[in-house]
Amino acid sequence: MLGAALGFPVTLCVPENVSVERKRILLAYGANIIYTDPSEGSDGAIKIARALAAERPDLYFYADQYSNDANWRAHYLTTAEEIWEQTEGRVTHFVSMLGTTGTFVGTTRRLKELNPHVRCISLQPDSAFHGIEGAKHLPSAIVPRIYDSALADDNIEIATETAYAMARRLARENGLLVGVSAAAAVAGSLMVAENLKKNQDATIVTVLCDSGEKYLSERFWEET
Repeated sequence: MLGAALGFPVTLCVPENVSVERKRILLAYGANIIYTDPSEGSDGAIKIARALAAERPDLYFYADQYSNDANWRAHYLTTAEEIWEQTEGRVTHFVSMLGTTGTFVGTTRRLKELNPHVRCISLQPDSAFHGIEGAKHLPSAIVPRIYDSALADDNIEIATETAYAMARRLARENGLLVGVSAAAAVAGSLMVAENLKKNQDATIVTVLCDSGEKYLSERFWEET
């Protein structure tokens, strides 16, 4: 979108198995797409992007969202402040999926400054082979340089089927058409809520980081 608006070409490395809608959106904007091995997920795309940038530094600027401190700082400066303001400082738990890890790292760092007692819980898929697009299973993936493993008070693993079921539930019962990683974030938040002590007051916040329009061709929507 930005490349088209500002008049510079964009080349993107994308796993071959991303959703049809995502591919069509990128093509609509005029992006040059290099499809990578689907079995390698986002790691395969990262490797190709790094190789292109190394081979032709005169041609490519590689933003590298997995290593760029501007990623987590954006959430430190904005997302965390918005959460603090909207909850009037009452937030007790912050729950976030791990992808580039910027949302979790930046928001957690700032919330911990505002209130060291805020519990910050990271979420990730429960296996290396999963269907939560955009999320990383860190034990089997290239760990983003910006990630700080010391920040999480707890980590919860989410099954792909759980995320799919929550996506359907949010659409059909709440009118929220969200992506799979956003649905996983809600599922994780409910797990946190279920583990609260009896009569414990809590304000649990998560981020619905993706809309559902990019996944409408997926078959899980047809299940009951």
